[in-house]
Amino acid sequence: MRPLPSAWPFLQWLFLGSLVGALAGLASAIFLYLLERATHLREQHSFLVFTLPVAGLVLGAVYDRWGKPIRGGNNLVIDSVHEGDAQLPLRMAPMVLLGTVLTHLFGGSAGREGTAVQMGGSLADAVAHRFRVPSLTRRELLAAGIAGGFGSVFGTPIAGTMFGLEVVVIGRMSYEALLPSLVSAVVGDLVTRGLGIEHTLYPVPAPLPLTVPLLGKWLLFAGAVALVAVVFVESVHAMKKAWERYVPSLPLRMAAGGALLVGLWQLVGTDMYLGLGVPGILRSFTDPELPVAAFALKLLFTALTLSAGYLGGEVTPLFFIGAALGNVLARLLGLPLDMGAAVGLAAMFAAAANTPLALSIMAVELLGASVLPHVAIVATLAYLLTGHRGIYPAQRIARLKHGGPLLRRLVPLRELPKEDEDPRA
Repeated sequence: MRPLPSAWPFLQWLFLGSLVGALAGLASAIFLYLLERATHLREQHSFLVFTLPVAGLVLGAVYDRWGKPIRGGNNLVIDSVHEGDAQLPLRMAPMVLLGTVLTHLFGGSAGREGTAVQMGGSLADAVAHRFRVPSLTRRELLAAGIAGGFGSVFGTPIAGTMFGLEVVVIGRMSYEALLPSLVSAVVGDLVTRGLGIEHTLYPVPAPLPLTVPLLGKWLLFAGAVALVAVVFVESVHAMKKAWERYVPSLPLRMAAGGALLVGLWQLVGTDMYLGLGVPGILRSFTDPELPVAAFALKLLFTALTLSAGYLGGEVTPLFFIGAALGNVLARLLGLPLDMGAAVGLAAMFAAAANTPLALSIMAVELLGASVLPHVAIVATLAYLLTGHRGIYPAQRIARLKHGGPLLRRLVPLRELPKEDEDPRA
């Protein structure tokens, strides 16, 4: 008869996961409160957007002086999961929090998941080094930090759990980190909500029976989502390289990018594409006259903001891009407007971040079970159609998307072009 497993690992993960989740949830609550205040202030005083170049110059100088060790952002967190024992700088948490809030205060188009993931990762690593845990435990705790940050900032603990497991490696789930990630995400969400933070409520689409003709429409829909996701990913990477080549000074780069954003804002004549863009996301569910170019304009605003060096994530802007694109596709394909926006919202980020399972679950947590199986079908197809690229170049590939055996080593996305044609070699 086999002996019963020890309760120690379970108790250890309950404690460490809860501690990381509580810290991540507290950080997310502070961040979301400040972000709401900054957004409200900017909406009440639009002249603040005109000062974005000056804010970029100051932020760039501060970040260039004290932020070089954390400049990798989400990619630094993912790299830390895979290699080395050097601690993520604890300064990452306050610096990305304040930097992202200021980006939104002055009108930059960015998200919030990047900030939450980096805060969760740096706080988790501080816990790991404080308790001197082994290297393997540290990597699992970092995944829990990612899960706690993501789950608490969006109010989606189960999606946060899956995101922490799915985002670090393409083609292999890190189930060894399942328990700490789940504990961290659930506790983080409870802490954030317990501190009075209210998350955005999205419309719940009516159930839509799956039929053969509808499957054909979803295939076309997935192709369009994948195409726009590829444009977003490649645009951000290409624009970032161009900025770094032609304007090597970070303060000047951010100032120049801010000036271009102000000019673009004046050209389009609306605040719709500034900041998170939540009102635009909600409008996509109900407005049959949403501008056809709304998704493209939000893509441009966001790519320019992030490539120039402003802080923030990609999730909420990608939600906007996906929902607005879904609105347009729903009108073209004869789909319910709210279902098109809902599926586009989740599938766009799933394709860009290579996380179809997490975003399918997230769609259910945000939009209700009626989005299944539609969002899972489109997210999976779009994820496959985007190829081996994504918004996080540090993601490792364990298995090629088109199948085959596990690779002999984990290949970072950023190194894939340097590999032979087949990375299994």
